[in-house]
Amino acid sequence: MNERIISISSYDPVEIYGVNDKNLDVIKSFFPKLKIIARGDMVKVMGNNEDMDSFEDKFDLLLAHYERFGKLGTIEIEQILQDEELLPAQADNENDNGILVHGVSGKLIKAITKNQQRMVDSSNTNDLIFAIGPAGTGKTYTAVALAVRALKRKEIRRIILTRPAVEAGESLGFLPGDLREKLDPYLQPLYDALRDMIPTQKLLKYLEDGTIEVAPLAFMRGRTLDNAFAILDEAQNATELQLKMFVTRMGRSAKFIVTGDITQIDLPKNQASGLVKADRILGNINGIDFIYLDQKDVIRHSLVTKIIKAYDNHSDQPKSK
Repeated sequence: MNERIISISSYDPVEIYGVNDKNLDVIKSFFPKLKIIARGDMVKVMGNNEDMDSFEDKFDLLLAHYERFGKLGTIEIEQILQDEELLPAQADNENDNGILVHGVSGKLIKAITKNQQRMVDSSNTNDLIFAIGPAGTGKTYTAVALAVRALKRKEIRRIILTRPAVEAGESLGFLPGDLREKLDPYLQPLYDALRDMIPTQKLLKYLEDGTIEVAPLAFMRGRTLDNAFAILDEAQNATELQLKMFVTRMGRSAKFIVTGDITQIDLPKNQASGLVKADRILGNINGIDFIYLDQKDVIRHSLVTKIIKAYDNHSDQPKSK
């Protein structure tokens, strides 16, 4: 009797085996000639090679389903093991419904507003997109979803997420810990988006092996990003030279998205934001698109829209002497 070991270290075993091994029991029922033992993140299969080949092929389909849709139940297992053609059909349905990513716990992630959809449409034809708008408009979240979709489709090999390390009312130097510990809280919104879209164990593996990299903008200098989807978030806090440095990192088969809010610039008064005049410099170049989001795109609490409008109205008023 031959045996093989299959690792699922990129996944949470409970999500694959099911509570009390419920999923595993269903899988075993389809392979009565094999002895299947699951221990932690390792699955041992024993039997003849032909049956084990069939098991590995089907098991890969189950993992692919979980990675795409973020869930795996007994019904899905039975459907997939009975009919291998189900997965392509689901992929077509995903595209038809405008779904970008099936996130964790079956969360459906797609463009919600008109301008978010413009970002999605533009990404299909342009390699560099600027998405500019106020807080809560989903520009960063949509950009991350596009990057995760590209990774899952194997259109790119890695995702680079970066922000300029500019202090917003607090001094990084006084925060505890080493450089990464200081910067991780600042990069938290990017991690939050990723956690919505990629299962925890898979995300940890991606971060560990460099498939997904989250780093401050300064770390991009001197690099060429090939086969990558790179996102510069909070770009209003990048100077003109920093912004130029980032967009010129673009290598072959790369997609770049730059997001920012020009109403929330935290740069020192003697430094100008490179995002403010990026449209004037780059707006006429074929392959580059500028998308402006506004109050109608806010998808946070309804009060956020009112707050943004109130601040906009206040800034339009003449200052008292």
